[in-house]
Amino acid sequence: MTDERNDETLDALVIGGGAAGLNGALMLARSRRTVVVVDAGEPRNAPAEAVHGLLARDGTPPAELLRAGREEVHRYGGRILNAEVADAVREPDGFAVALADGRTLRARRLLVATGVVDVLPDVPGLAQHWGHDVVHCPYCHGWEVRDRAIGILAIGETSMHQALLFRQLSDDVVYFENGHALGAESRERLAALDVPVVADRVTGVESADDRLAGVRLEDGRIVPREVLAVATRLEARVVGLASLSLPLEELPGGMGMTIRADAFGRTEVPGVWVAGNASNATAQVGAAAAAGALAGAQLNADLATEDADRAVERRRRAGAPATAPVA
Repeated sequence: MTDERNDETLDALVIGGGAAGLNGALMLARSRRTVVVVDAGEPRNAPAEAVHGLLARDGTPPAELLRAGREEVHRYGGRILNAEVADAVREPDGFAVALADGRTLRARRLLVATGVVDVLPDVPGLAQHWGHDVVHCPYCHGWEVRDRAIGILAIGETSMHQALLFRQLSDDVVYFENGHALGAESRERLAALDVPVVADRVTGVESADDRLAGVRLEDGRIVPREVLAVATRLEARVVGLASLSLPLEELPGGMGMTIRADAFGRTEVPGVWVAGNASNATAQVGAAAAAGALAGAQLNADLATEDADRAVERRRRAGAPATAPVA
């Protein structure tokens, strides 16, 4: 995007260039809307080797999927801008979005598809294995870690859900309570599934040749493990969007914070839609893309109504009859 277009008022500005943002932009561009995607280049699934659970694209590297998506948006006249949003404010006819590089873009509508940040437990050594030997989703990574020595690092009773799902994939699963004591019913279930429960707190993880090798406990013991499954706290990315006062809501069980929106992606802030993980933290790539398409279509329909209303006003100012003559 060139500087001489900075004074243009876009139909829609999409903030975030992942599956949701790109698919939303695709729907808008195919509807002949002027649309720009602003992407900071920090996709949530960047550490992963491949996307899974996506029909006809299972096993595709995330970067390849985004490259193909960008090409499709370009094909219909949409534009991609590699930049970060510093601020976004409402104006009488839409929004002004200031970028970190000093430029300002204006748009009639916004689609927020910024995704979420995975906040890992504060365990030394954990982050360096994220997306490889430290995973969170059995549907995203489970097949790849099947039959390996898996540990479940608890962040609360909700980690039992992970334990049951990963136990389907391996006979060698250990549950680390890590200060989050299980209830009697959960303990009985794990016992029935031959999953040992370790009560000691986890103080770190051990590595060997850049691979996860074990879990270090408070008493100094090391439990050999090849994979750790941990439920992260999911925080919607809202950096640079504070001025919009987007409505946030806490997820059950302390799972995180997302942007509140209706089933079509419309937020309580007029003119702002949201799609993907930013409003549905557990959506996989396919669901996020579908949400982007739905939000893009709804946003376009809103613009179409506004376009018609503006045409009516122009017609009235010109003194034209309320009803056009029948040909």
